[in-house]
Amino acid sequence: MINPAFAKRRTLRQSIKTNWRDFRVLLRAFSRPLILFLGTLIVFGLLYRVLSQLAGLDVPSPVQAIFLMLQMIFLQANISFPEVWYLQLFFFVMPIIGIALLSAGVANLGAKLFNKAERGQDWEVAFASTFSDHVIVCGLGKLGYRVVLQLLKFSQSIVSIEQDVSKPFITQIRDLDVPVILGDARLRDALVKAKIDHAAAIVCCTDNDLTNLDIALDAREMNPQIKVVLRMFDDDLARKIERGFGIHTVFSTSGLAAPAFAAAATRAHIDYSFYVGDTLLNVSQIVVTADSPMVSKTIEDIERANDLTIVMQQTATESRMHPHSDAVIHAGDLLVVFASLETLGQLGMTNNSHEDGAKIPQPNHSVFQRFLKRGK
Repeated sequence: MINPAFAKRRTLRQSIKTNWRDFRVLLRAFSRPLILFLGTLIVFGLLYRVLSQLAGLDVPSPVQAIFLMLQMIFLQANISFPEVWYLQLFFFVMPIIGIALLSAGVANLGAKLFNKAERGQDWEVAFASTFSDHVIVCGLGKLGYRVVLQLLKFSQSIVSIEQDVSKPFITQIRDLDVPVILGDARLRDALVKAKIDHAAAIVCCTDNDLTNLDIALDAREMNPQIKVVLRMFDDDLARKIERGFGIHTVFSTSGLAAPAFAAAATRAHIDYSFYVGDTLLNVSQIVVTADSPMVSKTIEDIERANDLTIVMQQTATESRMHPHSDAVIHAGDLLVVFASLETLGQLGMTNNSHEDGAKIPQPNHSVFQRFLKRGK
């Protein structure tokens, strides 16, 4: 369970966003009976106008006729009772039809407003449709549940997908205002319902390697820009997938816990994430872009301003382990840093300030592997 202190912080940060989404879904649920009600006014109003013309009476304008139907519903019609029988019917029929439509709409809205448990899967899909720049978590077993909790601690928006309706964590996750799409994430329909085209990342953490890979490949095809975090039990297969598909993989045999999955799904580029005691350490590669505020700054300037440690700098001509504090950073340099998730996220957003569609340089994993070997 989430501790009370975190629950309070999350309420302060996310309650407005959650309530706004809830209101949007409620408005969408009420829109159908509202459209039906307005359509009834228009149809009966125009019909009354035509029949008035056939009866040889003063013909109201289309707008007047529609407004007259609205008045009839509330028994406030400001015209004389007609002598023609088929026009008299409007005075009796419209109140019945109008009140019936309004009552059904209000009752439906009230049920959805005060009883979220009965909103059903349609509600979950509608709620998910209001999300963007979110993380999709596929698989709500023990690991998936812990990943959701960690992502919430990182203030991420989440949509989850689970095939097994008997999973015990589904109810708990829904109680955290996280929509749960019931379905097979290997089917594109489930990913569409989870707004894959607007998602920032997807975490595939079912207990089956092939299922995770299938989901990841479909997700990458449907949204080429999405960040993929993949759980793999087979270390060799994981390395091949990472090289062949450019998917950031984390596999269970490495001993990485849920925080590593959650951290990897955020905006920050995380290569490795692990706990030392209660402290979560993150190792990241950063390729300095031409418009980055780090350009022309020294190592000491960046470390002091951002509360991080730069342990390696690769320039166009050389690689430096533990670079000197007065070394200058240039565009195109690759930096290996230790930092908190928040720091890496902020640094990543300022460093990747490109226009949409611009190609952002990618870290060199072979260099990073050499750094790890030299550090052993």
